[in-house]
Amino acid sequence: MKVLLTGASGFLGSHIAKALASKPDIAVVASLRGAVSVPNVQIVRVADVSAMTDWSDALYGTHLVIHTAARAHVIKDNGVDPLAEYRRVNVDGTLNLARQAAEAGVSRFLFVSSIGVNGNINSTPFTEDDEPNPCGLYAQSKWEAEQGLWEVQRQTGIEVVIIRPPLVYGPNAPGNFGSLVKRVAQGVPLPLGAIYNSRSLVAVDNLVDLIINCIDHPAAANQVFLAGDGQDLSTTELLQGVAKAMDKPSRLFRVPSSWLIFGATFFGKRIVAQKLLGSLQVDISKARNLLGWKPPISVEEGLRRCFESRER
Repeated sequence: MKVLLTGASGFLGSHIAKALASKPDIAVVASLRGAVSVPNVQIVRVADVSAMTDWSDALYGTHLVIHTAARAHVIKDNGVDPLAEYRRVNVDGTLNLARQAAEAGVSRFLFVSSIGVNGNINSTPFTEDDEPNPCGLYAQSKWEAEQGLWEVQRQTGIEVVIIRPPLVYGPNAPGNFGSLVKRVAQGVPLPLGAIYNSRSLVAVDNLVDLIINCIDHPAAANQVFLAGDGQDLSTTELLQGVAKAMDKPSRLFRVPSSWLIFGATFFGKRIVAQKLLGSLQVDISKARNLLGWKPPISVEEGLRRCFESRER
């Protein structure tokens, strides 16, 4: 089986590339922007992902596309309309690739979306059947891409699989998890010792395992799946777990979450506070029941793997 993997130099993409390259029955073609090389993987240089990108060489003979390439951040003060830039890459670029894939005879298109399509806070776990409530421009662009993919599927018959992960963590993870790790490593005291929320995370190894399960599983065709570790943590528990995995003190002190929300709102950081203090849970029973999938590693093991290279 020949698989085209986009975004192979990114955090998630690099882990997928490594996992696929170890499988003798899969030939991997990876699209990259830079000069990075991946062992046992054929590289295709792609300068940009947009409606104008020509994927014909990469798609020749391809059976499956795993699309992880995306625009995750747009600087708002550089004169560019942020939503337009997200759409240029995440919507137009995705749909252009999907249409070309269908024309090239690709049988399945696997799209890594975001739990942000469901929303950014909840009181009961999200499921795949919930009404989407995209939070933020990035999530909005992912939702628009999802809708466009279903239209491509109806028009062409190509199978579509969509996976919406929550916060993904692993070695050298970027984003919010990376910021938390940095604070713990620096020994910065944090007022997060009394946060009683529940948040779903997904270890990168668990997410990669789910993606690989969806490569050729018949029941995955034309489905949406939420990803997760199956074990939710409070922000306090997460920080304590990170500190334990790093063999560092957590240095947490107790401040009521209501005080933190008030302060964050006063300084215009309410959305940031919601990500730290609010609950966001996902129900992964659909993947368990339909695919027979279960996360192969625990949260504790996932956190340990984040820092195991430092122990050597």
